[in-house]
Amino acid sequence: MEHDAERVTRELAGKLSTRARHVCVLLGAGASVAAGLPTIAELEKLVEAALPEDLQVLYAAQRPGRNLEQTLSRIRKIRNLLDPGETLGGMDVNQARRLDSAICSAVTEAVDATGRDVSAFTYLASWAGRMETHRPIEIFTVNYDLLIEAGLEEVGVPYFDGFVGGVKGRFAPELIEPSEGRPETRLPVGFVRLWKLHGSTNWKSTTINSRTEVVRTARAGGDAVAIYPSDEKYDDSRRLPFVALMDRFRRALVEPETLTLVCGYSWGDEHLNEMLFDAAQRHPRSEIVALCFGVVPPAVAQRAASTRNLMALSPEQGIIDGQLGTWISGADIPGVFESGRYLLGDFARTSAFLARQVGIDELSA
Repeated sequence: MEHDAERVTRELAGKLSTRARHVCVLLGAGASVAAGLPTIAELEKLVEAALPEDLQVLYAAQRPGRNLEQTLSRIRKIRNLLDPGETLGGMDVNQARRLDSAICSAVTEAVDATGRDVSAFTYLASWAGRMETHRPIEIFTVNYDLLIEAGLEEVGVPYFDGFVGGVKGRFAPELIEPSEGRPETRLPVGFVRLWKLHGSTNWKSTTINSRTEVVRTARAGGDAVAIYPSDEKYDDSRRLPFVALMDRFRRALVEPETLTLVCGYSWGDEHLNEMLFDAAQRHPRSEIVALCFGVVPPAVAQRAASTRNLMALSPEQGIIDGQLGTWISGADIPGVFESGRYLLGDFARTSAFLARQVGIDELSA
């Protein structure tokens, strides 16, 4: 079977332009690569190289069979279990604490947005800021860098990330759900919602009125909180931001007439995957478009084959209305379909495509 790239693109643009639609975007690490940040594999190497020699040995002992986020989760579990004088996994509590802090510092440095080319995120922000929809644009991300914030602020788009305040912004769950809270406290539709599902490099743990809370600070650095998925997200002192934001993601996916674009995401988080797949299966009026940089991940391909409102678009083929097919080699669509390849799995091209939907062909100098 063959799919017509021009027709698919035209229909996608039409859906994005419908004011009654609820539009969401989910971004993964592949989006940040567009700004020159490392891939997950590259990040793992950078983190290990940045650790002091004694911590490299401890880090390597926890690594077999685990990726970076799983390793960090294990280190935090060990840290929380140990009493002074006890050891586990070759570490005592002080070593586990040092290793945790060193990893967080290495990650924060590796994903620093300072001096990066944020043009792709500026295109994203320009699109989100100019969209005139009945419901707010919602950007979800599993990334912990500050590239989305940099793009939004570069363009001057108002946004809300769940925290109120600039120096030590405190989490405001009553403002997360549009149906909750007093009418006078509800945010305008024109405010883009930015939800960082796995935390951020400028989130920190601090004590306020004898309570430990997660706050959002003015800059990245220091003791970052849960920059990777971890059981710590469900500790009493840290659960509020993560549980509330995950719940917002779940609710957003199932709102009627929701279109969710997924780009730069590796589909490696089973919890998020199930929420996406469940929304597509149980809510036929919600639609999910997986934009793949490479081949369609097997889990997505399997679900898309049996779920008509889950579409997967990759350079070589697409799964549309449950049908797997290659692309018809017709006229090129600049930035979208070139030389027989569908290119929107590249976030730089996706963001430029979105910007064109609101009349922006080039960014102002």
